[in-house]
Amino acid sequence: MTTRRLPRPRELAPLLRPAAVDLDPTRRRLAAAHTIEDLRRLAARRVPRAIFDYVDGGAEYEVTLRRSRRLFREIELVPSVLRGVSEVDTSRTILGRPSAFPWVYTPTGVTRVMHHEGERAVARSAARLGVPYGLSLISTTSMEDVVAAAPAGRNWLGMGVPSDRDLASRALDRARAAGYEALVVYVDAPTPGARLKDRYNGLTIPPRPTLRTIADGALHPAWWFDLFTTEPIAFPNVHVPPGASVHQISSQLGNPAATLDDFAWLAEQWDGPVLAKGLATARDARRLVDAGAVGVVLSTHGGRQLDQGPLPLRVLPEVVAEVGDEAEVFVDTGVLHGADVVAAVALGATGVFLGRAYLYGLMAGGERGVDRAGEILAEQVVRVLRLLGVTSLDALTPEHVRLP
Repeated sequence: MTTRRLPRPRELAPLLRPAAVDLDPTRRRLAAAHTIEDLRRLAARRVPRAIFDYVDGGAEYEVTLRRSRRLFREIELVPSVLRGVSEVDTSRTILGRPSAFPWVYTPTGVTRVMHHEGERAVARSAARLGVPYGLSLISTTSMEDVVAAAPAGRNWLGMGVPSDRDLASRALDRARAAGYEALVVYVDAPTPGARLKDRYNGLTIPPRPTLRTIADGALHPAWWFDLFTTEPIAFPNVHVPPGASVHQISSQLGNPAATLDDFAWLAEQWDGPVLAKGLATARDARRLVDAGAVGVVLSTHGGRQLDQGPLPLRVLPEVVAEVGDEAEVFVDTGVLHGADVVAAVALGATGVFLGRAYLYGLMAGGERGVDRAGEILAEQVVRVLRLLGVTSLDALTPEHVRLP
C-alpha cells in the first residue's frame, strides 16, 4: 500500500527553480541541435528558399542523392562487447599529417551567399577542430584572406581541370605563395550537372530582386540585412560576370575538352599532394593514380553531377583493393552522421569529404554553426566506436560493417 505525505519545502525548492534562459538566440538555437538533420531544419528556416535549395538539392531527379543517403542508413554495424573502450582515438593520418578526425571540409563555391561570414568562418572552425579545409577556386573569399583568417589551418585548394593553363598557373602560384597544402582537382565536372531546383528558382549570384525573392526576403530579413550590410559578393580568385546564374558559375569548374594529360599537367605544376575528386570506378582510380594523384575521392559531387551513377560507398572496397596501397581513398555524398564516417573508414577509406554537413551548420548559425556541426559529428564518432567495441579508427576493419 502506498503511503502519501506532503513534500517538505526543501524538496520542492529544486523543482520550482526555473531553468536558466540563454539570452543569445544563436547559441540557444544551436544548443538544441543534436544531429546534422537538426541543423538542416534550422538552416531551412534561416536562409531564403533558393539558397537552401542550392545547398540541399542534387542533379536531375536526385536519384543519386537519395540512394547515397539510403545506403548509409541501411548498413549494419557489427559490434563486439566488453572491449574496454574508456579511451577512444579519433585521429587519422591524412596526407602524412595527423588530423583530429577522419574528414575534410570539402571545397564548395559561393559560400558567403549561405552566410555572410562565409569561407573565413569555415576555415577558422576547421583549424580549431584540427581537420583540413578545402577552398574552392570559385569561392567568395580570396585564397589569401582565408589563410589570414586561419593561418594555422590545413588549407587545401579545389579547382577543375583547366581550359586556360595560364589562368591555372596563376592560381597555383597564388596558392603556393599563400601556403596551401594540397590541391583537389574535380574530374567529374566537364559540364555542370542539371540542378533543376536552381533553374526553377532562377538563382543568380548575387540574388536578383524579383517578386519571389522579395516575398521570400520578408520571411528572412536577417539574411537580407547581412547581405546588404557586408562586403558585396564577389569572386576574387576567378572572373565571374556580375549577376551570373549558378549554372554559369559552375561552368568555371568545367572543361569538356579535358583529358588525363591535363590532369597530369596540373599534378606536375603543383609541388604538393594532388587529389582527384569525382571518380566512380577502380579503373579510373588506377588511371589517376598513375597520372600523379596521391589521393582519390570517390564522389558524385554530392549528387550534383551525373545522376544515377555508382554510389561511392558501394565501390569503395574495390577501389581500395586497386590503389589503396599507393594512394589515400576518400568518399563523399550522403555523409550526415558519425556512423557514416565510421562505416567508410571500416571499409577502407582514409576518411570522408563533408560538404552539406558543415554548410547546414553555417546557414544555421555562422561560424558557431560550423563548430556545432563538428561537435555533433565528433560526439557521434566517439559513441559509435565505443558501441562497436573499438578504441581507434585504425582498429576498424570491413568485418565491422555489412552492406545491404
